[in-house]
Amino acid sequence: MSIKPTGRLAHRPDGLYLMLDRLFSAPIEDVWWSVTHAAELEKWIGTYTGSPSTGAVKFLMTAEDDATWEYVSILECNAPHRFSCDIGTGDDAWRLLVHLVEGAHKTTLTLGQRLRSPAEAATVGPGWDYYLDRLIAARAGEPLPEWEHYYPAHAQYYKELIVPSTSA
Repeated sequence: MSIKPTGRLAHRPDGLYLMLDRLFSAPIEDVWWSVTHAAELEKWIGTYTGSPSTGAVKFLMTAEDDATWEYVSILECNAPHRFSCDIGTGDDAWRLLVHLVEGAHKTTLTLGQRLRSPAEAATVGPGWDYYLDRLIAARAGEPLPEWEHYYPAHAQYYKELIVPSTSA
């Protein structure tokens, strides 16, 4: 696997986002299952408790040594196409979105995290490249990638991303 940074910055109505894409040779429902069900999430990023249908769960990133359970507020869930949530509480919360689109027997997953400032991309970007590559490896039954290949190796790429203009 060639490990390269893939993120880009994009403006959305509620702020600046770091956006990353991955392409899967799988139906949309199959990819949706990998990003929304606890047993599948545990293979690549973490697990959750609670009932997603209530809009609130607790999430734990299992690949992080010092991770703690975080409250998650589900803002939108339109299976199998869109999901957005706030992870954490108060000023420490971060907004995450996942969009899935299927075409030509492939599914594109776009993951975005709202940034407080463009500088945040230098630490957030390598992390999402790492986790999305873990998703690919877990789905393929391959060994999971090592964090050391992503950070600090990808940080400079993300520091140099250009913030797109908001004018039309």
